[in-house]
Amino acid sequence: MEPTKGFEIAAASRSDLHLMRAWADAEGWNPGNDDITAFATADPGGFLVGRLHGEPAACVSAVRYGTDFGFIGLYIARPDLRGQGYGLRVWNAATDRLRGRLTGLDGVVEQQHNYRRSGFRSAWNNVRFQGAVPAGDPAPPAGVRIVDGASLSFTRLAAYDRRFFPAPREGFLSAWTGLPGRTLLAAVRDGEIEGLGLVRACSGPSRIGPLYARTPGTAAALLHGLAAAAPGRTVSVDVPDANPAAVALMEELGLEAVFEAARMYTGPAPEVDLPGIYGVTSLELG
Repeated sequence: MEPTKGFEIAAASRSDLHLMRAWADAEGWNPGNDDITAFATADPGGFLVGRLHGEPAACVSAVRYGTDFGFIGLYIARPDLRGQGYGLRVWNAATDRLRGRLTGLDGVVEQQHNYRRSGFRSAWNNVRFQGAVPAGDPAPPAGVRIVDGASLSFTRLAAYDRRFFPAPREGFLSAWTGLPGRTLLAAVRDGEIEGLGLVRACSGPSRIGPLYARTPGTAAALLHGLAAAAPGRTVSVDVPDANPAAVALMEELGLEAVFEAARMYTGPAPEVDLPGIYGVTSLELG
């Protein structure tokens, strides 16, 4: 039986969003220091908080993209209130908000059986590789230049991102790439984008995401450039194991697999350029 007395669910306020980030950090998920600022632009009504007698008890994000895609993340119940049904209440509110849409999520191992009961099926695993990238600056493939991503028009960046994500997300992407303190690099050949990567500061190792590339050599050049902007060159990258070349690259660099989450969908996995994804943008919002 779901709890009802004294429990209410509402859209998250700005202070709630910062609390959600803090809870995610406490879970060891290592979100970016200012990710919440970008998250809020994706779908302002897509972040929900359940309050018990006025105090935050559970949270979840249920972000709508375009007309037919959605993504669930940041699903957390306060540790002292777990097992009492409050998390289930916000979960049900999230799935109701995205009803009728193909919906994705990145499910931690201990929750995957619950997601399957809600109709989600695994497509692949996103494996977090972490560590210090070896010093050096490997040359990109012949004809490829690594440039400041900000030197390219946002229209071009958004069109390139669309190859790897199942719905338009210009508002989110503009904030994600434009926040201060982030490094955005692009790989360009003959005026065409062949790779893109971003690194951002976190409580722990800096996280790289997205990391897109046409070839492993281009991905390696981008990754080294991004790591050079990270303290101690220590980074983490969430890599789809359905891209063996990406996994092989991380292993060659000596990065260690420290965490994994299953990318799950309520229907067939959307068609994206999976061989070009060396690091997903965000486990929280896809």
